[in-house]
Amino acid sequence: MNKQQAIAYRRKIETAAAAQTDEAALESIELFPKWAPGLDVLAGERYQYNGRLYRVVQKHRTQEGWEPDKTPALFVEVTLEPWPAWKQPAGAADAYPKGAHVSHAGYHWESAIDANVWEPGVYGWDIVEPE
Repeated sequence: MNKQQAIAYRRKIETAAAAQTDEAALESIELFPKWAPGLDVLAGERYQYNGRLYRVVQKHRTQEGWEPDKTPALFVEVTLEPWPAWKQPAGAADAYPKGAHVSHAGYHWESAIDANVWEPGVYGWDIVEPE
């Protein structure tokens, strides 16, 4: 296989990987394109970065300083954790929707409102059960 054929084959792999469920995707992170500056990315696409898989939250052009682990308004880590740790949203783009589940301060919480940017226990969250 020459370089051009390998590049075309890699595109086919990435296209097939994009159709995987999150569960399957997390078992084959290496099949997803690597994050790099200068990419035009679309909401919903997944990229690998530092051994983790991230989903694009909003369409943008990637750049230095906007790495997936540093920009929650642009990327969210793909996880199957039913009660992921709460993270302070940067704004409306990564706010929690109504019904979202998180763990925080020893409890499991469910968002009672859409566009929730508040810390659980302050406003907009219901305790579901202790961790």
